[in-house]
Amino acid sequence: MIRHVVFFKFKPEVSAEERKSTLDDLRALPGKIDVISQFEVGENVLPSTRAWDAVLLARYDDLPSLQEYSLHHEHVAVAVRLRSICENIGSVDYEEPPRT
Repeated sequence: MIRHVVFFKFKPEVSAEERKSTLDDLRALPGKIDVISQFEVGENVLPSTRAWDAVLLARYDDLPSLQEYSLHHEHVAVAVRLRSICENIGSVDYEEPPRT
């Protein structure tokens, strides 16, 4: 199982409406891309200088599934939009240990 974690820091001038609309489009991806095993988008509730504004936590069965998601046209469209409204995006992809 592959865990995909992405952090988003929005540009200060981006409106709350644009943030919400873009995150709603991100939240809609599991209904459009079948290789997603789990998908959760959360928004920060405790602002601080070190905090990110939003996070994506997702799981994929394997690296080819994550690659398929990454190249899917629906994901690419949302990713382009996110890059345009974010001043910084960070990510970590790792293999989860087997559960016993």
